[in-house]
Amino acid sequence: MTELSIGVVGLGYWGPNVLRNFYACPGATVRYACDLAESNLARVRSQYPSVETTSNFDQLLNDDGLQAVAIATPVSTHFDLARRALEAGKHVLVEKPITATAAEAEALIEIASQKQLVLMVDHTFVYTGAVRKMKEIVSSGELGDLFYLDSQRMNLGLIQADIDVIWDLAPHDLSILSFLVDKDPVSVYASGSSYVGNPDLCEVAYLTIRYEGNFQAHVASSWLSPVKMRQMVVCGSRKMILYDDIEPTEKIRVYDKGVDLEWDEITPFNPAYRSGDVVIPQLDQTEALQREAAHFVECVSTGSEPLTSARSGLRVVRILEAATESLRSGSPVAPA
Repeated sequence: MTELSIGVVGLGYWGPNVLRNFYACPGATVRYACDLAESNLARVRSQYPSVETTSNFDQLLNDDGLQAVAIATPVSTHFDLARRALEAGKHVLVEKPITATAAEAEALIEIASQKQLVLMVDHTFVYTGAVRKMKEIVSSGELGDLFYLDSQRMNLGLIQADIDVIWDLAPHDLSILSFLVDKDPVSVYASGSSYVGNPDLCEVAYLTIRYEGNFQAHVASSWLSPVKMRQMVVCGSRKMILYDDIEPTEKIRVYDKGVDLEWDEITPFNPAYRSGDVVIPQLDQTEALQREAAHFVECVSTGSEPLTSARSGLRVVRILEAATESLRSGSPVAPA
């Protein structure tokens, strides 16, 4: 198989990680590193002398030998860069969120479909061993009926200048939620506040996402926490999962805990609490971006749909848009 020739666009915070993993990925060759900052390009030249550096995105588009681009730039630039790359016949991997609006994501999906190109979203956490194990457990029915999902993603910074904390942090949790549940919500309610920066961009936010039936998800995001937290609880009728991404080795714990109510014997004031074993499953320790890069190469080679397809990215953006509208209106909003 001919190696996939790829260019990485954006070498600030996340782009160097993308470049490093594609550089080491079997079946891929990083041909270009593109950025507007000369200091970022100089760093690439010192670490990867075989990679051509440029500040001209058109150079990548005009190279017929370049097959794909990975975009790791601010969200406001995603649509234009991805659109131009797709129209030039390049496969595209784009950082989360896929675009700033659902309409933009739909337009990219249409172009990619017409040109039969792979359009994949960098929802990195979906490729972690922990989240893949959670999906395996949920899909097996081991948890029973799903009751709720509760997620907290907090840190002190990095406060963004162009997007609020919902658009910055929540996509991680929403991509995990979408991967585990794989259905569209019926409503999104958001509340949030700004304290130290742009008053129009909240730094702390809480989302309540409801689905058909009684399942709901709660997502808390904050740039103003004294400690770093990345925790998620998935509660089912039979078992529960605690996912702690900060935990170095035991990221997943499956609790055989719950509440049983036999109405002819037990009242709500005297429930039967069930407390069984706690299982810590063994997890694949492969770096998520390494697995993701290999998956992108495979999808281009086989024409298969990515695990984090553009449609999964669109679902996340629809929830983000509904959350933004809910912040304005103060009421729940149905994702469009």
